[in-house]
Amino acid sequence: MDIVDELKAFVATARTGSFTAGAAQLGVSNRLTSKYVAELEARLGTRLLQRTTRKVGLTPAGEDLLARAPAVLDELDALLGSVSEGSRGLTGIIRVSAPVTFGEVYVAGMLARFAEAHPDVTFDLRLDDRYVDLAADGIDLAFRMGVSETLSLKTRKLGMFHTSLVAHPDYVNKYGCPQIPDDLSRHACIVDTNRRQPHRWRFRKDGAEVIAQVRGRFHVNSARAAIELAAVGMGVAYAPRFAISDMLETGRLVPLLEDFDMDGGPITAVYLEGRTLPRKIRTLIDFAAEDVRALP
Repeated sequence: MDIVDELKAFVATARTGSFTAGAAQLGVSNRLTSKYVAELEARLGTRLLQRTTRKVGLTPAGEDLLARAPAVLDELDALLGSVSEGSRGLTGIIRVSAPVTFGEVYVAGMLARFAEAHPDVTFDLRLDDRYVDLAADGIDLAFRMGVSETLSLKTRKLGMFHTSLVAHPDYVNKYGCPQIPDDLSRHACIVDTNRRQPHRWRFRKDGAEVIAQVRGRFHVNSARAAIELAAVGMGVAYAPRFAISDMLETGRLVPLLEDFDMDGGPITAVYLEGRTLPRKIRTLIDFAAEDVRALP
């Protein structure tokens, strides 16, 4: 039996905590995954996993192997991939993670544009507003908004995002237009609970920062939902500009407090520290760096 398959089965099972989840990640049967791990244990002459009825855990030998095996597999994949891709173009699967709204509005379309030039690449796009564990979830590349504080990740800045304050024209006609951030205390603000400080909206003017403490009837964990609520006149939204550009162009939403600068931050591509990136991942990052410049 191929030791590479055995190592891949072990790593997937150890990271996911079960043979079933590991098999699903590898795209093989549960029975085959269990067989590969058993043969690896026989080859090494030691038990790597502690089996229970619900999940598997690592033995000390398993912990040691898990600390080393992923880097070996990455190096092997990079070596084989560079030889194969050098003669046949980019191939294989790329597992990508992104925040939900950014993924729906931008990343999915960017991957479609990349796919047109690389027909032999397949994609597994997973949208989640939490910062996923790239190693545990088997993610090759994550697109993130804001500053990443995870030291085990390498980061490449692709561009910047900015925030706008918006409302439906009917809402403004009925309740008036805020003139300064403090006026927002008298408005129905749609609170996006995914933000680090969802009730504190930041504004800047002439170098001075102003914090508006906001409240409202709607609390949602989705920028897209906050925008849709604002677009039907339910209040004021503090939303990423890339997600509202179409509605601003059509007049479904109007910008507020345009004399003030609002929150923003970097758009980054992140991947695991210490691994050799396959050429297809490097190529996708370079493509995204060019493509993201078209964002509004």
